[in-house]
Amino acid sequence: MDGRKLAQGEEGAREESPLDPELSPPFQVIEPDELLSPLVFSSPHSGRVYPQRFLDAARLDALSLRRSEDAYVDELFQSARSVGAPMLRALFPRAYLDLNREPYELDPKLFEGPLPQFANTRSLRVAAGLGTVPRVAADAREIYAGRISLDEGLQRIEALYKPYHAELRALVERAARRFGVAIVVDCHSMPSSGARGASPLAGAEKKRVDFVIGDRYGASVAPSVVDGVEARLSARGYNVQRNRPYAGGFITEHFGRPRAGWHALQIEVSRGLYMNEATLEKSDRFAAVAADLAEVVAGLAQDVELGESFGGPRRMAAE
Repeated sequence: MDGRKLAQGEEGAREESPLDPELSPPFQVIEPDELLSPLVFSSPHSGRVYPQRFLDAARLDALSLRRSEDAYVDELFQSARSVGAPMLRALFPRAYLDLNREPYELDPKLFEGPLPQFANTRSLRVAAGLGTVPRVAADAREIYAGRISLDEGLQRIEALYKPYHAELRALVERAARRFGVAIVVDCHSMPSSGARGASPLAGAEKKRVDFVIGDRYGASVAPSVVDGVEARLSARGYNVQRNRPYAGGFITEHFGRPRAGWHALQIEVSRGLYMNEATLEKSDRFAAVAADLAEVVAGLAQDVELGESFGGPRRMAAE
């Protein structure tokens, strides 16, 4: 598998990507000093390494492309390592390849020539220009000056998408073997303009939503896991909403199999909490939000350790 492992603060590169030299490695696994938890953190949209060839082909400037990023989310959740859990993070950007899609959600408006029959060309995400290889950036502006070759898109899927998902699956399987259960925490951010909840009063302004927890409407994770995360965030003064407008994407759906002992939830953080959304610079509140999330992560790890989320104590690690 491609990627880089980071263990105990040391870096080690894996095989090079056949696409662009800047994407060697294309992702990283940040390992804890000791594996103590069945939690597995994923940050598929925080990558910020833009291949020059991609920038040359784009009609948008770099800042416009970067607005598709879940900027700094990997840093917000870096406390994963302190509870004995790994984090997998993509280094390439979401505008280049979206890991939270099916492998072949391909947009007929983006590629030259006919698409293969196995491609999903009819999903709502494809219709919006946000397939596996996105056609538009976050503000619905076209990324490319023209169509790109199908071979280019398929190469990105083979060299980047499939190895990332293979690595994530390996981490989940390792957790399940050691602890009898695995819990994927898929980490994302959302624009503050789209993070508004319903107001209880007619005509009143909708209240800002700080966090959205997605569990596929209860299908992807034990309810008590979501209850614990929501309670801890709410106790810190944040406005938390479930599943609306983000119920969880492909990763949450694919890895959320509670009956098999695999659980998955998606956490969306409002970007206005921790950064300037116009300049993409961290704000003065970044450290405080990261500290609050560290407490939430520690509480979640403790709940799992005590077996509160799964009806009994989990199996202790064999190593």
